[in-house]
Amino acid sequence: MIVGILKEIKSEENRVSMTPAGAEVMVHHGHTVLVEKNAGTGSGFLDEAYTRAGAEIVETPAAIYARADMVMHVKEPLPSEYGLIREGQIVFTYLHLAADEKLTKALVDSKAVCIAYETIQKPDGSLPLLTPMSEVAGRMAIQQGAKYLEMTQGGHGVLLGGVPGVDPGTVVVIGGGVVGTNAAKMACGLGAKVYILDMNLDRLRHLSDIMPANCFPLMSSPATLRKLVREADVVVGAVLVAGAKAPRLVTREMIKTMKRGSVLVDVAIDQGGCFETSHPTTHKDPTFVVDDVVHYCVANMPGAVAKTSTLALTNATLPYAVTLADKGWKKAMQDSREIALGANVIDGEITYKGVAEAFDMPYAGVEKFL
Repeated sequence: MIVGILKEIKSEENRVSMTPAGAEVMVHHGHTVLVEKNAGTGSGFLDEAYTRAGAEIVETPAAIYARADMVMHVKEPLPSEYGLIREGQIVFTYLHLAADEKLTKALVDSKAVCIAYETIQKPDGSLPLLTPMSEVAGRMAIQQGAKYLEMTQGGHGVLLGGVPGVDPGTVVVIGGGVVGTNAAKMACGLGAKVYILDMNLDRLRHLSDIMPANCFPLMSSPATLRKLVREADVVVGAVLVAGAKAPRLVTREMIKTMKRGSVLVDVAIDQGGCFETSHPTTHKDPTFVVDDVVHYCVANMPGAVAKTSTLALTNATLPYAVTLADKGWKKAMQDSREIALGANVIDGEITYKGVAEAFDMPYAGVEKFL
């Protein structure tokens, strides 16, 4: 198979979908790897490293789309790419379609085979290609929350860890999954008082066992949220419904009760966000203020730590990419339910129920194509 590695064009996105080491593995499996010129530069991987690994450097994205059987990105295709995607071509990347109707319709019109990193799912329900970026984003959420609490950044001047004789800051983490757990770990490590909310009692028991004494796992409810956001210095939105639009759990009315200069970090923003006042921002212009509350809603947070993120992402995606290249998408999906669950659009039809429901569009089970 001819596999194309595209340069990211989303604002301030420095990750790349495959390292030179990953390209070498692909070549050893007998595949041709095309890498767009300077695709890895932002992550510290020069074109020469890809060439040494056996890949071919290609000047333009159009040339890669024209030649490749499978194209790989980190972030979703942007409008300038819609017309380049070919019928039957495999598009393997983070798609987050439930938050983007225009992209969904473009991929339906392309009749490509669109496989989303974020909906590949193991039998235990875990999301192996979302996990590494969720770990990065969860840890970053606290770094960003702590930074924007500083008065020069618009915050109300609270040090999350406090100092002897002074109370620490209060962090509320909504969601006890991978993002939430990593955010809570970081906040606890800084010495903050941390509440982590979830609706799964077994998950709360697990968190109670593993988290330090300054972390308090609580059952999530509107009443609990209303109470805690008033006390919070930082609130992290870490709620995920796989492949579907994120639920809006924190309302405008709740935000109006928050302390002036407190900070919201919406890690769910690439799935639509879980705060009513959220809208996507970029690393160049990361925050905005609503009702005197600082909102940080960058949709590609891990892009700011591109080297760590690229290495972590390739560790996770490479085995699936190799399987798709070795077997072709149909045989790979027949042999692996995990990969079949990654199918979001095939031959002009939506094959992931959460995406179809988000836009009230027709749904076709992936089995139809296998």
